[in-house]
Amino acid sequence: MRITLERSNLLKSLNHVHRVVERRNTIPILSNVLMRASGASLDLKATDLDLEITEVLPAMVETAGATTVPAHLLYEIVRKLPDGSEVLLATNPDGGSMTVQSGRSKFSLQCLPESDFPDLTAGSFTHTFKLKATDLKMLIDRTQFAISTEETRYYLNGIFFHTIEADGDLKLRAVATDGHRLARADVQAPSGSEGMPGIIIPRKTVGELQKLVDDPEAAVTVEVSDAKIRVTIGSVVMTSKLIDGTFPDYQRVIPTGNDKEMRVDCQSFTRAVDRVSTISSERGRAVKLSLTDGQLMLTVNNPDSGSATEEVAVGYDNDPMEIGFNAKYLLDITAQLSGDDAIFMLADAGSPTLVRDTAGDDALYVLMPMRV
Repeated sequence: MRITLERSNLLKSLNHVHRVVERRNTIPILSNVLMRASGASLDLKATDLDLEITEVLPAMVETAGATTVPAHLLYEIVRKLPDGSEVLLATNPDGGSMTVQSGRSKFSLQCLPESDFPDLTAGSFTHTFKLKATDLKMLIDRTQFAISTEETRYYLNGIFFHTIEADGDLKLRAVATDGHRLARADVQAPSGSEGMPGIIIPRKTVGELQKLVDDPEAAVTVEVSDAKIRVTIGSVVMTSKLIDGTFPDYQRVIPTGNDKEMRVDCQSFTRAVDRVSTISSERGRAVKLSLTDGQLMLTVNNPDSGSATEEVAVGYDNDPMEIGFNAKYLLDITAQLSGDDAIFMLADAGSPTLVRDTAGDDALYVLMPMRV
């Protein structure tokens, strides 16, 4: 194999694929990226056996061929080469190593044969649909912070995507929860998604998807089956296994009878919570909200270091009440809101609270209270 490419193109593509590769691998071939040159292009592929990313990029191919080289090492080399340079990649005759050359820099990397590289066979997909990159990004951004990191409840370690009838319309819905908070976002269901199976996309796949949908103009093609998802964005194709489990009935935990409404300026509320939580113990992070007519008092007490209070003007004309929340969870939710105001629908100190955005995008959040 002997090819020449633009450094910027190679770096961008390696940046997409190398992140899939785990830094510690018991199987040496999984540390490598597969490179296959033919025609006027180079195909790159990386996998961790659960997730696979491939990308095609233009190249001047003198000699076609294929090999695998250490992914992180190649990425670091190309990253450190000067802007605007060209990179020559050439395997030696016995295929045991590959030369990376640019200007006066020359590196030799150990290769492993491409025949050893695993293939994440996709099988057949039952549903295919197209989605705007902005819609997919919104669904992920609004929900991914609530994904559980608790490995024992593995079925919560991802985002649950499914279609559902809501307000007389078919919606594509994303839901994530860790048992303490829940995030839900909807977009108009694209044609082709009707009747798709409910799927749980794993946390790592969600993180990679989030980085790939950086071009708002891009069209995204999504293919799903019971066990796998494949997403195509431009020249990048990502195939991933899904979490094999049943997502809980999240509708049950979304409160419907919360009748106490608090409306608060999102920015001033966020800054106030951030300030008073400075004093809270890292473990507890509880902030108490005391509500009276038009007034909210935020209080944090930490027996080890002191206390903090701050008053915020709110729209509230119900019975006085006190409720406690984890400050970090509150900040995670307010960070997702794009409107000027946040609307809190409360019931009592022991019941889940509903948070909505005034910007009118189809997202809602549920937060469990803490004892304070």
